[in-house]
Amino acid sequence: MSMCSAAEGLREERSCIAVPQAGAPRAAPGRLGWGRPSSASLRPCPGHTRPELPREAAPISRPRLALPGRAPDSSGGGDAGAAGRAAVPVLLLLLLFIFLLVLVPLVAAAGCPGFKFVLSYKFLTAIMRLVILEDYDQASEWAAKYICNRIIQFKPNQGRYFTLGLPTGLPRNHPESYHSYMWNNFFKHIDIDPNNAHILDGNAPDLQAECDAFEKKIEEAGGIDLFVGGIGPDGHIAFNEPGSSLSSRTRLKTLAMDTILANAKYFDGDLSKVPTMALTVGVGTVMDAREVMILITGAHKAFALYKAIEEGVNHMWTVSAFQQHPRTIFVCDEDATLELRVKTVKYFKGLMHVHNKLVDPLYSMKEN
Repeated sequence: MSMCSAAEGLREERSCIAVPQAGAPRAAPGRLGWGRPSSASLRPCPGHTRPELPREAAPISRPRLALPGRAPDSSGGGDAGAAGRAAVPVLLLLLLFIFLLVLVPLVAAAGCPGFKFVLSYKFLTAIMRLVILEDYDQASEWAAKYICNRIIQFKPNQGRYFTLGLPTGLPRNHPESYHSYMWNNFFKHIDIDPNNAHILDGNAPDLQAECDAFEKKIEEAGGIDLFVGGIGPDGHIAFNEPGSSLSSRTRLKTLAMDTILANAKYFDGDLSKVPTMALTVGVGTVMDAREVMILITGAHKAFALYKAIEEGVNHMWTVSAFQQHPRTIFVCDEDATLELRVKTVKYFKGLMHVHNKLVDPLYSMKEN
């Protein structure tokens, strides 16, 4: 007599339980009860067919990538060979890294000038610095010493000029123009040939030709060695107002209202006297300089410094473009750091012992 497995509600279970025939020998009992009857003693329930047992599954073969000009490996040991071949480039790169990390400094220490140049110039100076001083006066003094040392280290002579780039703008004869300001506050106090001071002329008959000629003069001089500039509360560098192209060149630029209001103090507070347009070097022009120094002081420029240091590059804050310059120095006072994160300020203050080595000792032209 046979019994069918008909568990109600489980329709997917359609196979029947086969029971041993009468008189068939049973297998010895196992740990969990009677052992399973032999296949010869099993018979299906009446009206049902015996379900076919699944055949032994064939091993699954995983697809292999075929190298160009080479058939894929179908042998069983191909996986191990491919893994071994893939590990070779990684091992070579690791060995090369160890070589550069260990051997190159040893060669430099041995006195090879070529390696010293690579280590000191390419690796150590291709960074963005933020120099934080106590107040405006200390920031100005640090910047002046740095410029002095850079010029002296350059060792200029009659045939080798150090090119210092500065923001330009208003007409030459304007009492508040950069031309007047620089001559009264800088150029007339140093030993410089007036013919070597090139400042954009806002009174030129053809302003576009004046801008193109200025770019050509920079190129003929071999580029700008050090560009020194400041920013506005809206983060503009030179007169590259918010929205300026980050690849812009020297051109005529319409001034934003914030810039006009900020410069009204130089015109007795009369907005009608403040120029609404100015000639300026472009962001791309400044980016081409070998080194850039940006002075930022005062709490009213704190948010601009935050945009320049802690956020991404944005043409609405043109100063942020200098995150991508290999040698940028931001010089600021404590008030300008009010919008920065505490850990950012602590990090850069912790580097002041390194930054101060750039201005101490202060070099002398006589010694060089």
